[in-house]
Amino acid sequence: MRPVDPRSEARLAVTREPGSPLAWILLAEAELDAGDAAAGETASRRALALLPGHPEALARLGRAQWMQGRHQEAAESLGTAADRAPSHPGIAVWLAHVLEDIGQPEQAADQYARAHRLAPDEPQLAAYLLAWRRKLCDWRELDALASQVRAAVRRGQAAVEPFAFLSEDSTAAEQLACARLRAAGIARAARPLPLPAPRAEDGEPPLLVGFLSNGFGAHPTGLLTVALFEALASQQAIDVHLFALNADDGSPIRRRLQAATRLHDVAGRSHAVVAAAIRAAGIDVLFDLRGWGGGGRPEVLAMRPAPLQVNWLAYPGTSGAPWIDVVLADRFVLPPSLAQGFSERVHYLPRCFQPSDTSRVLAAPPERAECGLPDSGKAVVFCCFNNSYKLNPASMQRAVAVLAGVPGSVLWLLSGPGRADDRLRDAAAAAGIEPSRLVFMPKQPHERYLARLQHADLFLDTNPYNAHTTASDALWAGCPVLTRPGDTFAARVAGSLNHHLGMPQMNVASDEEFIQRAIELGRDPALLQAVRGELAQRRGTAGLFDMDGFADDFVAAVLAMAKQHGTG
Repeated sequence: MRPVDPRSEARLAVTREPGSPLAWILLAEAELDAGDAAAGETASRRALALLPGHPEALARLGRAQWMQGRHQEAAESLGTAADRAPSHPGIAVWLAHVLEDIGQPEQAADQYARAHRLAPDEPQLAAYLLAWRRKLCDWRELDALASQVRAAVRRGQAAVEPFAFLSEDSTAAEQLACARLRAAGIARAARPLPLPAPRAEDGEPPLLVGFLSNGFGAHPTGLLTVALFEALASQQAIDVHLFALNADDGSPIRRRLQAATRLHDVAGRSHAVVAAAIRAAGIDVLFDLRGWGGGGRPEVLAMRPAPLQVNWLAYPGTSGAPWIDVVLADRFVLPPSLAQGFSERVHYLPRCFQPSDTSRVLAAPPERAECGLPDSGKAVVFCCFNNSYKLNPASMQRAVAVLAGVPGSVLWLLSGPGRADDRLRDAAAAAGIEPSRLVFMPKQPHERYLARLQHADLFLDTNPYNAHTTASDALWAGCPVLTRPGDTFAARVAGSLNHHLGMPQMNVASDEEFIQRAIELGRDPALLQAVRGELAQRRGTAGLFDMDGFADDFVAAVLAMAKQHGTG
C-alpha cells in the first residue's frame, strides 16, 4: 500500500475550505516538507491574509524564507512568531536555526535553551541544545544533556540528528540506532518512483554514475573530490553526473567541477523534482555525498531515483537507511569487525576512502607574527583546525597536557562562533596554562589557510570525532597528524590517512600515549624534523595522494558494486 501524499491531502483540504487559515497552514507545512519552499511561502501568505500575525503561519513563512536563503527575512518572521507564541518550543528551535545562519550564535543558543526549558523531557530539543553548546565550547550541563540524548536513542524514543550524534562518545551500534530512527520517519512518508525500464544494451555503454551533494563548490566535499573527478574524466567505463543542491558559488572549484563532469544544477528544487532529474538522466549508480550532514536531501534518495545507491565520503557513519545499499570505505576506517554497525553492505577500496585535491600549490606562508604566532621559530606550534564542536573537554584536556609538557609551545586553533574562543581560553587558564598560549586563526580562503598551515609543527587530533578534511589539508601542507583511532568510522579517518600514507607510528593506542608522543616530538626538534621529512617524502610517493590511481580503483569498485547488485 502506497503512503498517503500529505501534499495531495492538504491541497484537497484548501480546495474544500479556501477560507480556513488552518488548512493553508497545513498545506504550507506539507509543501515545505516536500522541499518546495516557494509553494510553502505562497500557502503561508494565504494563511496570513486570512489571519494576520498568526504565529504558526509566520513560522512556516520564516521556514520557507530560510529554505530560499533569505535568512534575514526568515529571522524577522520567526522572531515575530516567537514573540507571539512564547511557549512554543518548535518556533524557538526554528528561530535558533536561522539565528545560526545570520551570525548570531549566542542568541541561537539562547533560543535552543529556551526550547529545552519549555519541553525538558523532549530529547530532540536536548540534542539541539547539546550540539550547539558543543559548537560554542559552552560545556555547561554537557554530561547531563549527552546522557539524556544517548538514553533516548537506546530506547528508540527520538529521531536525533545523526550528524550531531557523531560528536558523542557513542558506540557504532548506538550510531546505527540513531540513524535508523532518523531514517524511519522519512521512509514512512516516502513515495518511491516507479521502477525504471530495463536499460538498453548498445554494445557496452558507460555506466552512468551520479553524485548528489550540496558541496559542489568551495566546500570540503568539492575540495576533496575535484581532482578525482578530473581524473575520472578520462575513464571510459563510467560517465559522471553531479547533481548540485547548492547554487553556483562562482568559485574556481565549481568551474573545475563543471569542466570535468556533467553538472546538473538542482538547487532550490523540490525533492520530487530532484529525484525526477536523477531518474531522467538514467543514473545507474548514485552516490550520496552528504548523508545526514546539514543540507542533505535524504528524502530524494528515499524515492529511489537510481537502482543502486551508495553512501560515500561526506558522512562518516552509517545511513541506517533502507534506500542506501552500499557504503564505500577502506579496511582501516571501517574494519570488518565494525561492519555490523552499518545497515549497508560494505565495499572496500584498496586505498584510503578519502581522495583529495593534489593539484593545489602551496603558497609562501606569511610571517609568523601576522598569524599571531611567536616570532621565534623555536617555539613549537601545535595545531588543531577541527571545527569547534569537536573540541570537547577530553580532547582539550589532552591538548593542554601537551602544552604543559612543552614549555613555550602554543596551540593554534580555528576561531569558533560566538564566545567559543574566550571559553577555550578560560578552560586553559583553569588548567594552569597561560591563555595567550592559545592562538586563534579566523576562517581564511582555502589557499591562505593552506599557506598558514606550513607554520604548524604537529596537528593534535580530537576524539571521538577526528579531523577529516582538515587532516588531509595538514598532511598536504607538510604537518604530521597525531591521532588516536577509536571504535567508530568518524574516529578512524585521520588514522586511515596515516595508515595509507605509510606512517602508522602517528596512530597511538591511548590518550596517555598521545600526550607522551606529542611531548616527545615537541621537546626533540631533530625527531620532529625527521617525522616531517618522512611526511614530505611519502607525500610524493604514497598512494594516498595518487588521484590517477584512485580513479582506477574507484572505477573498478563502481563496476564491481554494479555487477554485484545487478545494475547496468
